[in-house]
Amino acid sequence: MSDSATTAALLVLAALGLASALLVAARRALLVVTVRGASMTPALAPGDRILVLRRPARGLRDRHIVVLRSDRIPAAGRDDLLVKRIAAAPGARVPLRAGGRGTVPDDHFVVLGDNPDLSTDSRVWGPVPADSVVGVMIGRIARGGHRGP
Repeated sequence: MSDSATTAALLVLAALGLASALLVAARRALLVVTVRGASMTPALAPGDRILVLRRPARGLRDRHIVVLRSDRIPAAGRDDLLVKRIAAAPGARVPLRAGGRGTVPDDHFVVLGDNPDLSTDSRVWGPVPADSVVGVMIGRIARGGHRGP
């Protein structure tokens, strides 16, 4: 094999190694979630696929759409991923639409669905633990087929 062929082969291997490392890093940092149920309509519909940045709850604020682990929320039931919007961060007043009493405890969030008639959320569970947050939505990558409640 000539020197130029060896150099080319090494460059290809290096590029493949870099691509593999980037894919592993992206897989650890990103998650694709399919929305089930109509609790987030009209912003998100059943079948929508969203891209989620895995991150700790630190720094999240009102209006962020987050993915939560239901098994970390007392009274939320089964082991599932939930999509909700942050309505109040730690230390903020609990919104009237979520009961309106007191402030959100440290390391908790008040989360609500955008469609209150079809959402089970902090109105039922109360504030959710920050460690239930898997990550924050950074975009929609596919639109589901269903467009209504």
